Amino acid sequence: MTDRPPPPFHASTTGRRRRRVGLLGGSFNPAHGGHRRISLFAMDALGLDEVWWLVSPGNPLKPKEGMAPLAARYASAVAQARRAPIRVTAIERELGTRYTVDTIAALQNRFSAHEFVWLMGSDNLVTFHKWRAWRRIVWSVPIAVIARPGYEMATVASPAAAMLRRFRVDPAQLRKRGEWSAPILVTLRFDPDARSATAIRAGAPDWAADYRDAALRDQITHRPIIDFSTDPEPGSA
Repeated sequence: MTDRPPPPFHASTTGRRRRRVGLLGGSFNPAHGGHRRISLFAMDALGLDEVWWLVSPGNPLKPKEGMAPLAARYASAVAQARRAPIRVTAIERELGTRYTVDTIAALQNRFSAHEFVWLMGSDNLVTFHKWRAWRRIVWSVPIAVIARPGYEMATVASPAAAMLRRFRVDPAQLRKRGEWSAPILVTLRFDPDARSATAIRAGAPDWAADYRDAALRDQITHRPIIDFSTDPEPGSA
């Protein structure tokens, strides 16, 4: 798989097939090559035009201790996404959304010429039923679950996994569909990636300092990313 620069961004695709975009949310604390690898893999498997990394201001299901400032996490994501069809955004701040269900609804309203698919690791299925209005998420967008060791769909015991199994679709089938209509579950399997943000933080606890001088703009909203203080607001879940 080769990297290629993203095409110019347009909010509207009038007269063309709706642009298909994968949404990968997370703290990116920090972003690493594993995020990039699963994004490019999902693009190939599902025929996506690009993937948006939603860098969350915070995550109510994760502890605040050890969470780097939003701008540092955003900068690390930009560095990892370079020269790939991946766009990095902190759009949840502008949208004023605190939960994934609200973020998805706001994105669908704002970018109505796009078709979105939610990307997440299979380990998230264990706690997915704790997310705000998780059933509404299921009925809003197709969900592509990226298998992780020890979290195969067949072994995950959770209300969300039990519900989603009924809507499983082969990746090739989803790719060929003219229109996407949720609920849809796609399971993507590929060689596991050992990289993790936890290991990076353990080896380099001051990693965020490397991005203090970054002057960046949001790749979707084009607003400057200037706040390096830790955001006190909870983020998506």
